[in-house]
Amino acid sequence: MNTPEWLKPGIYGAVIGAVFVGVVGFTWGGWVTGGTSNDRAMAMSRNDVVASMVPVCLDMARSDPARADKLATIRAASIYQKRDALMTAGWATMPGTDAQDRDIAQACLKELDL
Repeated sequence: MNTPEWLKPGIYGAVIGAVFVGVVGFTWGGWVTGGTSNDRAMAMSRNDVVASMVPVCLDMARSDPARADKLATIRAASIYQKRDALMTAGWATMPGTDAQDRDIAQACLKELDL
């Protein structure tokens, strides 16, 4: 079988070019794998859910009859215990759920006037 002389360098060039494009695309081009894109999408959706639940938390805090006592407890807590104090107050428990959410509590804590 007779192969043209240019075939071997052409194949090497194509392989080297494909590797170069892949390296450049993944390092500087912003390409990501499916797993990375899924992780980013999950994180973004979680952040959006937390942001949408903060007004509910603030409304629960405003309408709580024992608001003054609970705010005093939250203010008296150390910086590291404020989120737990807000969760103990019950304001991080969203309607329809039984579990408290730490992320919502942290976001709500940032929005409260302490």
